Amino acid sequence: MAENPESNDSTLSSGLILNAAIGFLSVLLVLLILALITRLIYPRIVNERAESNSQLISEIIQIEVLNGCGEAGIANAFTGILRHNGFDVVETGNFDHFELKETIVISRSGVLDNAKRVANALGVKEENVIREESPDYFLDVTVVVGHDYEQLNKD
Repeated sequence: MAENPESNDSTLSSGLILNAAIGFLSVLLVLLILALITRLIYPRIVNERAESNSQLISEIIQIEVLNGCGEAGIANAFTGILRHNGFDVVETGNFDHFELKETIVISRSGVLDNAKRVANALGVKEENVIREESPDYFLDVTVVVGHDYEQLNKD
């Protein structure tokens, strides 16, 4: 009996496709095993927040400077002064009103010493340092510049 050449070619091509698929899957399996072994030997580094008793916390004081007197550019001017003194000013803007007579320094993180350091740098009276903790704020101190800005330290 003679074999049909067309069925022989289709059997041969389907065999080649099957062998190619098996070869590809074998290479893929080897790569996955190598990736698993690598992950077990070299695990991922997880970024975690520093503990609350870390020595780095409170070394860098992050400040928000707000204009409470209505004088154009006053928040930016005091931003430069505070940055020159080593503070990290992360935000500037306007206070909710412009009738503030004296500059106030507000402690947002609950560490009153940080607010006092900022007040001392600016020459703000200690009675104008307020503690107002809020979990919504991700900064340490808010400075609201009042109409007494000409009497503050500009160094």
